[in-house]
Amino acid sequence: MRSSLLTGAVAAALSFSGYAAAADAEAWKSRSIYQVMIDRFARTDGGSVDCKLYEFCGGTWKGLTNKLDYIQGMGFDAIQISPVIKNMDEDTSVGEPYHGYWSQDLTTVNPKFGTKEDLKNLVDELHKRDMFLMVDVVVNHMAQKFDNIVPPKVDYSKFKPFNDQKYFHSYCNVTEWENSTNYQNCWLYPFGVALADIKTESPDVVTLFTKWIKDLVSTYSIDGLRIDAAKHVNDEFLPKFVEASGVFAFGEVLTGVTADMCRYQNKSKNLLPGMPNYLDFYPLNAAFNGGDFERLGEIRAQAVDSCNDTLALGTFIENHDMPRFASQNDDLALAKNAMTYVIMNDGIPTVYQGQEQHFKGGETPSNREPLWTSNYNTTAPLYVLASTLNKVRKNAIKQSPDYIKKTSDVLIADTNHFCQSKGPAENAVVFCITNKSSQGDSYEMAVGGFRDSDEVVEVISCSSSTADGLGQITAYMGAGEPKVWVKKSALEGTDICPKTTVDGPKENSGVVAKGAASAGILMAAVLGTASLLL
Repeated sequence: MRSSLLTGAVAAALSFSGYAAAADAEAWKSRSIYQVMIDRFARTDGGSVDCKLYEFCGGTWKGLTNKLDYIQGMGFDAIQISPVIKNMDEDTSVGEPYHGYWSQDLTTVNPKFGTKEDLKNLVDELHKRDMFLMVDVVVNHMAQKFDNIVPPKVDYSKFKPFNDQKYFHSYCNVTEWENSTNYQNCWLYPFGVALADIKTESPDVVTLFTKWIKDLVSTYSIDGLRIDAAKHVNDEFLPKFVEASGVFAFGEVLTGVTADMCRYQNKSKNLLPGMPNYLDFYPLNAAFNGGDFERLGEIRAQAVDSCNDTLALGTFIENHDMPRFASQNDDLALAKNAMTYVIMNDGIPTVYQGQEQHFKGGETPSNREPLWTSNYNTTAPLYVLASTLNKVRKNAIKQSPDYIKKTSDVLIADTNHFCQSKGPAENAVVFCITNKSSQGDSYEMAVGGFRDSDEVVEVISCSSSTADGLGQITAYMGAGEPKVWVKKSALEGTDICPKTTVDGPKENSGVVAKGAASAGILMAAVLGTASLLL
């Protein structure tokens, strides 16, 4: 747990059995998501104010509506927003509920972020732009201020609709992170705020929750959900809740262990249609911070074998719960490589606000900086890169729907490189990322994935080359920059690299044999420990 909308034209076969024809998994796979924390994105007046990061900063739904051009300019066609439900009002020893995860009244929208009309106007504007809306929902708990004396003294009558103690588990603190009975039935994080754990196995609770989510989705024409702390509610509740919503959902299952995550999405259970991809998150971070890409390759293979549909997982390198990528290493070249992986990888790209501005905040709440401090800079290197890569991804999907229906082929996964080919052979998109940083040397290496004599364009530098008889091109690497190649013919009629130069060797370049690998540092197994968003 972390305290942390459909155009009528969409019609695709459902990949999650039993769901209504709405914004389903197949529709979401074609989208790129930009994650927004409402209080920290934009104020109604468009102003820039200083604020304490553990207090409200004044972001609103109307502020977001006014700044949609900024998001659309990067090529994102879906947004994920923080919870919209009314929270407790009190300040606590761990701050104010600016994030929206401390629910108190499910029947009312959060007045801190605006009115019902403001939220509906946001959805209307998104749909006019053919953009989807994913809303974060909290089903694990309700919240009240806590004096830190256990057991918490909770006035259950303040909660709506769960206004009686019978709807909640008796108090116990989660302490056993590998014991599902403990982490699903006990209360999370008893400090400053009491998170009263809802008894989601109760038929009465299921009835109230399914009615509520149907009404919420219908009233605001929501296209998708992110279920906060999905791991901390009982298994049987999740498919009932998602089916009642009628839309696609990510469920937060915070674990880096393949078996732990994939049990939520496999043929025997199908508890969730999609999840944020923490399986990639951990080894990807490790590879950029002293490790290698070999472990990433291994984990990806495990996930494809164990999960039902890795293409419905959300690829990310930052979110509101984790320290910013740049808080560990602020090298811009590394950040470019991370962004490239997120957008060009299998799955649904998910970029957290501020990542495109290279924000560097660490642990919560430092990782929730107001975006207005960047002046919404549309010339920032990562903003420009995201725009380019989203164009390439959309064009690849337009060229061939199979681009988002089949998993990619890993070409290289070694100490310093991860390269993959995605899409059908006649329309392949190939990328290579590296962890060598901006101080990296210049060198050449062979990269496959194409066909004999294919003319290709590296879309970040707009340089062209031709594949040899083995379908390989020569990658001219340097300064730790990522590379993304597309067939030249696929770019006709687009504004991607209208002019190109012939690619060639960099000064003092060396040669690296294709697939050369060395022993790397393997990341330790990551337990499914919950870390509360405050």
